[in-house]
Amino acid sequence: MLDSDQFVIRDLLERGKITQDDLAAAGDHAVEKQSSVLDALIEMERLRHRDLAIAKARICEYPYVDLERFDIDIGNASLIPSTVAEKIGAFPLFVLDGVATVAMTDPLDLQAVDQVRQITRLEVEPVLCNERLLRTLIKRAYSMLRSTESIAGIDHAATQDLTTGDEPIVAAVNQIIAGAIEAEASDVHISPDENDLHIRYRIDGVLQSQQGPGLAAHTGMVQRLKVMAGLDLTQTRKPQDGKFRFVHLGRPVDVRLSVVPTINGENVVLRLLRQGSKVAGIADLGMPQAICDWYREAISRPHGMILVTGPTGSGKTTSLYAALADINSPERNIMTIEDPVEIRLPMIRQIQTDHGIGLTFASALRSVLRQDPDVVLVGEIRDEETAHIAVQSALTGHLVFSTLHTNDAMGTISRLQDLGVPPYAITNALLGVIAQRLVRKVCKHCCVPADSGPLELARAGLAVDPDATFVTGNGCSQCAHTGYKGRCGVFEALPVTPAVGRAIETESPREVLLEAARDAGLRTLAEDAAEKAAMHITSVDEVLRLVVSTEDHAGVPESSAQPRRKSA
Repeated sequence: MLDSDQFVIRDLLERGKITQDDLAAAGDHAVEKQSSVLDALIEMERLRHRDLAIAKARICEYPYVDLERFDIDIGNASLIPSTVAEKIGAFPLFVLDGVATVAMTDPLDLQAVDQVRQITRLEVEPVLCNERLLRTLIKRAYSMLRSTESIAGIDHAATQDLTTGDEPIVAAVNQIIAGAIEAEASDVHISPDENDLHIRYRIDGVLQSQQGPGLAAHTGMVQRLKVMAGLDLTQTRKPQDGKFRFVHLGRPVDVRLSVVPTINGENVVLRLLRQGSKVAGIADLGMPQAICDWYREAISRPHGMILVTGPTGSGKTTSLYAALADINSPERNIMTIEDPVEIRLPMIRQIQTDHGIGLTFASALRSVLRQDPDVVLVGEIRDEETAHIAVQSALTGHLVFSTLHTNDAMGTISRLQDLGVPPYAITNALLGVIAQRLVRKVCKHCCVPADSGPLELARAGLAVDPDATFVTGNGCSQCAHTGYKGRCGVFEALPVTPAVGRAIETESPREVLLEAARDAGLRTLAEDAAEKAAMHITSVDEVLRLVVSTEDHAGVPESSAQPRRKSA
């Protein structure tokens, strides 16, 4: 064992980062694998990379830098060759007043420090960091740099031949997609403007800028993505959509690709659909207990229609999949019509629409009804034909699930009427509606008491316990300094009780329907969000953001809304 390793191990033991039992087990592992004890501790997950880096920094008396807390300019990769960076484990983080702060795996390697100094012609201040993060940074930075320098002007034929991971364009695209998967992003935006190429990930519903290759790499990256999705490389003036499968760390991820021409070039959006995603149970959705109980009771009915509403990305499909998973059994014939099929479910026959061959929701639904289904999920009711067939199916002995794009639960009633469904049919077919949104959760690693809360919520018309406390996030490396990590659902439910049904059938004003819904137990989305804020799950700011988004439409007077067509 090296002398320096002995000092590091002693420091780890003294600070309680490892135990003597850990050390003994690692010693045996190191002999078996012919590795160092420190490497064995990492491989056996008895020691974190970060704790090892901090211990080394304490021993060698060099500063420790947490790479997750800094936005590193990958353009610094041009200061030293990639072969040198990879060999000695070094990357220039900052350059200030002629001094380069260089992250290194071994700052005590004076020969490596001198080599960096000679290449950069700058004074070098070594710092120590997490080796795993440093190696990842080096790989990503030089992939992006090579793509910017080498890919500009790539032709179509050459793009078709880019099949190896050594090509700069392939490396750049793979790094961007892999980075999005690791960041748990739902979408990747690749957007050119006049002078720059912007790479953004949508994380927890919010777009966050990422470092990436320069504008010169844009054309090559778009063409590479088109190759992966099997799109027409020669077509740059019309929108194109496609899909492909990307395997990251042995796990497949389906990627939907949308390419749209803009004045500055083709804009690309990638939607990441993880095949390994586990279907949540109803109890895991975060519904209030009353809604959870009603939902379970409703999906146990032999026929009727249940609708889940909300904007794109509000978790509607997750709620429907949870219901299907709950009632799925060999005794039921369950069929779905989706666009796209996001998660494959066992024993359930899933159909993906294809407008190119005329396989729409309506046409597929007509065919599905001839397959003797007990339960049918229609991905979305978008038009009159689909609405009428879905309602008729619910009235003739099928349990029908679907979604609508409405602002709240009560808005579903007017939307169905706009689609020409008669009020009496809505009353007899519809079991109820769930409206939902996703709000960001306060990061558990950096949450602190909030300075305000009850007063702001009261001003927004939300009654809360005046003694309730609230939290907010300060921002840390765990949440990319946003103060939020993950999202949770907020819900409201409108069961079609006899009183609600009468209000629908008589086409009563919204106020009358609201009163009947309140009597049936309706609590609004904002009220559920405020309760989750008081439970320290989300923040007051998220609640107020939700209030603004729902009030944009919920309070629109009937006279100023879109004219409603006469019921058939």
